[in-house]
Amino acid sequence: MFSWKVVHGGKTPPPGEVVKPDERLSWGRTVGLGAQHVIAMFGATFVFPLVMGLDPNLAIMMSGVATILFLLITQDRVPSYLGTSASFVGAVFAIRAAQDSDALVTGAIMVAGLVLAAVGLAINFLGIRVIHQVFPPVVTGGVVMLIGFGLAFVVADVYWKQDRWVAMITMFALFLMTVLLRGFWSRIAILLALIFGYALSWLLDQTVGDITSVLGGATEATTHPRVNFDSVKDASWIGFPDLTGPDFKFSAIVLVLPAVVALIAENTGHVKAVGAMTKTDLDPMIGRAIFADGVGTAVASSVGGSPTTTYAENIGVMAATRIYSTAAYYVAGAVAILFGLCPKFGALIAATPGGVLGGITVVLYGMIGLLGAKIWIENRVDFANPINLVPIGAGIILAVGPVAHQISDDFTLEGIALGTVVLLAGYHLLRALAPAHMRDSLDTPAGYEEGTGPAVGRSGVHGDRNRFEDEASLGEAGFDRGAAGTPPEPRREGDDGDDDHRTR
Repeated sequence: MFSWKVVHGGKTPPPGEVVKPDERLSWGRTVGLGAQHVIAMFGATFVFPLVMGLDPNLAIMMSGVATILFLLITQDRVPSYLGTSASFVGAVFAIRAAQDSDALVTGAIMVAGLVLAAVGLAINFLGIRVIHQVFPPVVTGGVVMLIGFGLAFVVADVYWKQDRWVAMITMFALFLMTVLLRGFWSRIAILLALIFGYALSWLLDQTVGDITSVLGGATEATTHPRVNFDSVKDASWIGFPDLTGPDFKFSAIVLVLPAVVALIAENTGHVKAVGAMTKTDLDPMIGRAIFADGVGTAVASSVGGSPTTTYAENIGVMAATRIYSTAAYYVAGAVAILFGLCPKFGALIAATPGGVLGGITVVLYGMIGLLGAKIWIENRVDFANPINLVPIGAGIILAVGPVAHQISDDFTLEGIALGTVVLLAGYHLLRALAPAHMRDSLDTPAGYEEGTGPAVGRSGVHGDRNRFEDEASLGEAGFDRGAAGTPPEPRREGDDGDDDHRTR
C-alpha cells in the first residue's frame, strides 16, 4: 500500500509496454494522468446529481472520497474511479414525486449502498455463482434495460420541453463528437457536448433574448434566461459544501433497491475488463470490489452525496494509455476533493440549462438501456423460451410506462421498481413452474425450439452453434478502439460461469 515501483525511468512507457497497478511513472506524469482521469469522469459525475436534485459539488468531492476508499478496500489491485451512478435516477424521481426531500433520497440510497456491500461480502465468501443463480444474465440484462428506458419520461417531461431546440442541437453535437473526435477527446464527449450546449444557451440569451418555457418542477410557462449566473456571482471561491443527514422511509427504500442489481452487474463487468487489460485474474476481487462500491455509496450518501459506481470512462483512459497505476487514481480522488471545496465551481455546474441536460440525458439513458441488450447478446439469451420472454417483456413495459401500482394508502410501486419486481419474481416463478423440457432448455445449446410460446428472433438459432460462431466471427472484435483482452466466448444464459455485465 502506498508504495509504487518507478518504471521506465519515470517516463512515458515505450510502445508495447505497460505500467502495472503497483507501478508508477514520475510524480509529475502521475499527477497529469490523475487530472486526465478527473476530466474523463467529470461529465457524467456532475450531470446525474443535477438530474437527481442533489448537490453536484458535494457529489464530486465525495466521488473522490469513495474512490480512495475503493482503492484501500481492494488493496490497490483494481484501478478504478467511482463516479456518480445513473441507476438511481428513476427511483429518485419517484421518491421526490411523493415527497421532495433530499434526506429521504440520500437515506434510501444509503440503505441501497449497505445492501450492495452485504452482497459483496456474500460473493467474497460464497463465490460469484451464487449471485448468477439469483440474477442470471436474462434478469440482469432486463433490469439494466428497464433502468435506462424507464428514464425516458424524465427527458420528455422535465428537460426537453425547457428548450427543445437547444436540446436537439446538443444531442446532435454529442452524436458527432462521439464519432469524429479521436483518442482521449472522444472519451470526454459528454463533457464537451455539455460545454457546447452551455455556451450555445448563453449565446442565444445574448442574441435572441429570454425563452418562454416550463421549467422543471413548474406547471406553467414563464419567461426566463436560459442561463442564470446570479448564484455563481454570490458563491464564494473556497468553502465546504452543505451536508445533509439521511432520513429513512420504507417506501423510498424499496424504490432504490433495483439499482443494486445494476451495480452488481456493472462492477462485475468492470473488474473483468480491468483484469483483461492488466492480464491478471481479478475474479477473486469481484466480491471485494462490490463491497467497496457499496461502502462508497453508503459513505457518500450519508452526508448528502450521490451514489457511486466504477466508471467505464476511466477504464477507457487506461486502455488508451496502458497505464494502470493506482497512484494516478489516488491523485484523481484528491483532485476531485479539492474541486468540491470550491462553491463557485459548484454553482456554475448547477446553472446548467435544462435544455442542455435534455440533449445529454436522452443519449445517456438510451445507452444504459442498450447495455442491457448487450448483456443478452454476450450471453446468448434465448428469447424463444417463454420463461425468458414473458416476464422480461412485461417488466420493461411496466418501467417504461411508467405504470403505478398502489398497494396501500401510503405505498405505491411504480415504474422501474414495479418492473424490476415483476421481472425478477416472474422469471423465477415461471422457471419453477414450467414443464421440465422448457426449463431444461435454458441450459442446453439447442435452446427452446418447440414453439409452444411466443418467440422473438430465429427459433433454433442456438441449435446450430457452428453457424452462430461463423456469423459472430465476422464482427467478433466489434468496435474495439481502446479495448483490450480477448472477446469472451459466447455462452448461454443458464451457464453458471462469470458474466461480463456492464452498465451505469
